[in-house]
Parts: sequence; structure tokens; C-alpha cells
Amino acid sequence: MTAPKQSARADVRALATPLLSLASEPYYHATGEEVAVFEAAAGRCLPVMLKGPTGCGKTRFVEHMAWRLKRPLVTVACHDDLTTSDLVGRYLIVGDETVWMDGPLTAAVRAGAICYLDEIVEARKDTSVVIHPLTDSRRALPVEKRGEYLVAPPDFMLVISYNPGYQSVLKEMKPSTRQRFVALDFDYPEAETEARIVAHEGGVDADTARLLVKLGSLTRKLKGAGLDEGAGTRLLVHAAQLIAAGMAPLTACTAAIARPLADEADTRDALDDLIRAVF
Repeated sequence: MTAPKQSARADVRALATPLLSLASEPYYHATGEEVAVFEAAAGRCLPVMLKGPTGCGKTRFVEHMAWRLKRPLVTVACHDDLTTSDLVGRYLIVGDETVWMDGPLTAAVRAGAICYLDEIVEARKDTSVVIHPLTDSRRALPVEKRGEYLVAPPDFMLVISYNPGYQSVLKEMKPSTRQRFVALDFDYPEAETEARIVAHEGGVDADTARLLVKLGSLTRKLKGAGLDEGAGTRLLVHAAQLIAAGMAPLTACTAAIARPLADEADTRDALDDLIRAVF
């Protein structure tokens, strides 16, 4: 009877949250004091909140800081159906045995990792409340289903992010949650810095990178006039990678920038005109 139990536990371990340990430095170009603030917060066991538009580098920044601090990283993409059990853990029936599996938040606490909850406002409000004991002097996670009270080790760090531009009455972070965090504002880099990022990450020459950044800047001016948000640095890098692969700039920018941004025919036509004007 021993072998099946060991097999069941092995099956659960295979499903468990992966702890990402970054062996090489993720490329990140600092634009302010964000690195120093994050390191100071980590040293004082303070949680951090990142605010900024889509594709401006928030996730890459967290990866870079995990590498700098030599801590494993757990990333959770929050969504409407994310439950407390999804974060904390649940019992699973494996064969004829009931086995506990830690959720990503619990796994990060046990390992002393950085837990990054991306787009926290997308999660259900009753789910986000579970992080509160980890963001004050308690620094603890109650695991009610197991009767455990996990006190986070010093290396554990909670990081959340959200896009203020997408907030609404239904999806807004409560002040009681916001005021638990050290906050960092993110935005798109200034043009020359963004061009260096696009050239490095996209594998294109400096002139092509500058044209892509110019295009990105023009799309951002359409925010509120047909677009919810302009092209983020991530989309510009995608276009650069297609160009580096041999694709014509017009085709690459249409596929990687214009089409992801808009579905409305008039807005798509406007974006196509911008692409032709730049390239």
C-alpha cells in the first residue's frame, strides 16, 4: 500500500506551483528610483504595488528584481474566476487518496519567494482579501482548510500590479488594500530609452527601433479617441521581432500593433494610416 501513496503524492507534486529561479539577468532599463525603492521595501519586508499601463515593463521589472535579490518568483495572472482556493490551495482526490496541494501564494510563503499577483483588480474581491494578513505586521497566511497559520519568512515578498486606466466602479482596488503597499508608478519610457529597449529586445537596428517608438507614441495619442490604450513597449518589441525575422515593417506592424489594438474598422484604418505614414 505504500507505493500507491508515494505515487499519489508525486502526482500532486507534479501539479504544484513552479518556483522560478532566474539564472540570468532579465534585461531591464531603469527609468527612475524604482530599483532602489523595491530593494529598500524588500529589506524591510514591505509589500509593493506597481501601477501602470499595459506593456510598460511591470512584469519584466519584477523578474529583474527577483534576479537581483536572488529569490525565487511565483507569478499569478489574476482573473474574474480566481478563487481563494486557487491562491491558497485545495485537497485533491488522487486515486483512492485525498492529498493537499499548496496554491501559488502558499507555496511562495513556504519557500520565501516573491509572489507577484498580476492585475490584482481582475480577481474577485473576496479573493484579494486573503492577502491582507500578509501585508501588515502579522505577515502571515491562515490556511483554514488545513488549520495552519503560516508565518512568512523574511525573504517572502508580496508584489501586486494593476492598470489604473482600466479601473471602474466594479473593478477598483479598495483603499483598505491600497494603503497596505509601497507604490511605484510605471509609464512608457522616454523615446530614446524606449528605442534602446526595443532594439535590444527586438533585435533590430537603432533606426528601425526609433521608427517603432514613433509609431507607438502616435498610437498613444489616440487613447480616448477610438483606443482604450495605445501600443505598449511590449507590442513594439513584438513588431521588432517580426521585422528581425525578415518580415516587411508594414506587415509586421499591422500584425503586431494595429490588429491587437483595435477591432473597429474606422480605428483599424486610422492605425493602418499611421503605419504607412511612419514606414
